[in-house]
Amino acid sequence: MSANAALLLIDVQNYFDDPRQGKRNNPNAEENMALLLNEWRKTNRPVIHVQHISNPSLAHHPGRNIKEIVAPLPEEPVIVKNVNSAFIGTNLEAYLREGEIETLVIVGLTTDHCVSTTTRMAKNLGFTPFIVSDATATFERVSFDGNLYSAEEIHNLALVSLHEEFATVIDTDGVLELLE
Repeated sequence: MSANAALLLIDVQNYFDDPRQGKRNNPNAEENMALLLNEWRKTNRPVIHVQHISNPSLAHHPGRNIKEIVAPLPEEPVIVKNVNSAFIGTNLEAYLREGEIETLVIVGLTTDHCVSTTTRMAKNLGFTPFIVSDATATFERVSFDGNLYSAEEIHNLALVSLHEEFATVIDTDGVLELLE
């Protein structure tokens, strides 16, 4: 893993703890994110937090806060977005290019929405994304035809559609090995 590979934490916000979200997979995802974040900081590699705020009038709502377990340090940038992609309407791409960052290790919530969209755009913009399977998570959903799909099914299908086309799918242990 290159010395300037960035850890990108997407939408790790209190909002996703609301039980109305439904059943979720990867209950330990935040612990894995925190482990990666702590190890990342030890290597002095770049860390970038992404925070989703769709409605600016709700910017101070407690659900929008980044979870304490992965709270940014004062010197770590927080990119605020209002759509699924962390690249749309933000300075993320410029920040990465200015820092000569080519590799992104992506964690966060939710696998099939903002994590997937940002990963796809990262690849399309010429970056090299890795997505950490056990440091991402999603929720169950009812489909257009009324079928209920479990969070694990949705998570796995999102990762399948990303792997080897838009990103390398890897787990936390695999990333930690690459940091050594």
